[in-house]
Amino acid sequence: MTRYLVLRSDATTVCGVEAFTRNLASRLGSRAISDVLDGDLRRFSNRLADADAIVFNFPIVAWKKRLVEPFAAAALAKLKRKRVIVVLHEWASLDWKRRLILWPVILLADSILFSAPEVRREWLESRYPVGRKSTAIIPIPPNLLPSGHEEAGPAALAIRALRAGGRTIIGQFGSIYPRKNCAELLAIARVLLDEGQDVAVAFVGSFIKGMDNVEEDFRNRVEALGLGDRVMVTGYLATDEEVFAACREVDIFCYRFSEGLTARRGSVLAAALCGRIVVTNASADPAGLDHHGLFQALIQNGNIVVCQHDADVPAMAKAVRDVIGRVPPPFNIDVEITSLWNAIIGELDGVHDADRSQARSREALL
Repeated sequence: MTRYLVLRSDATTVCGVEAFTRNLASRLGSRAISDVLDGDLRRFSNRLADADAIVFNFPIVAWKKRLVEPFAAAALAKLKRKRVIVVLHEWASLDWKRRLILWPVILLADSILFSAPEVRREWLESRYPVGRKSTAIIPIPPNLLPSGHEEAGPAALAIRALRAGGRTIIGQFGSIYPRKNCAELLAIARVLLDEGQDVAVAFVGSFIKGMDNVEEDFRNRVEALGLGDRVMVTGYLATDEEVFAACREVDIFCYRFSEGLTARRGSVLAAALCGRIVVTNASADPAGLDHHGLFQALIQNGNIVVCQHDADVPAMAKAVRDVIGRVPPPFNIDVEITSLWNAIIGELDGVHDADRSQARSREALL
């Protein structure tokens, strides 16, 4: 049975990739050792002795300033004849300098696991020389899971107050930034109001930092559409309990993405798992969700309603109107999450076994 050394950071505030890393080590149980990548190569070497393969997840935010340690760890692993596996969560969206720093580690890797088909496609189109490697696509689980016992905090109560008079609350969960097309939801709300639907809009999240005029442009759009007293933004919520308590006050979530629904939209997973319907548009790639059993199960159960990829604002508004008052059937989250992790570990073992088989074949030819 393959033993893994899963490398993580010592960050206290974790990014999504870091959360996946720590969850992977936990789900592997006794088959995994989790170690901090902090430049202590002596400790790393000792840990490496008990493993068959090391696993990097890129890009971990806390590793931004660590330019040498990942490469040194991968090189040492290769010297000790250990397999090197990289899980690549993003590629084309990374700054070119970041890709250049990651490339030497990926060059040493025996296998690459991609978080979605589009990430593998971006990698192939970038034409970085990497040699022969085994590859696979894995489903990325949601970082947030509801407990079912959340108590309403200030954000949840504010959304509840927005419902005054029986309004239907449509909304989104996640950071607010241009590429997410958050303003599209405002246009959808305007269409619904013009059709006589009494709706308000709640954004469970905050404006992304470091981008000019995002909040100002958003507020101007709200006023231009005459939605000033019908839109609220909760701001950053620190705990899972606050997030899901607020999400449960939203009746219907709605996203209209330029690229359509992809497997990397964790905000859609979180919204659907809180027991509300999510209306969104289909991926440009018809097979984009084939590898992700949780997304497929949520669509089949009616938690996610998928419109055509090129659905316009009126079409999205009609889809929202059609599900007002509807509640999806019960959904066994624990069973589906366990199944998802089994699929991930199966792919991890699969590429490792493929690496070993290829190595034995090469040795037999020598």
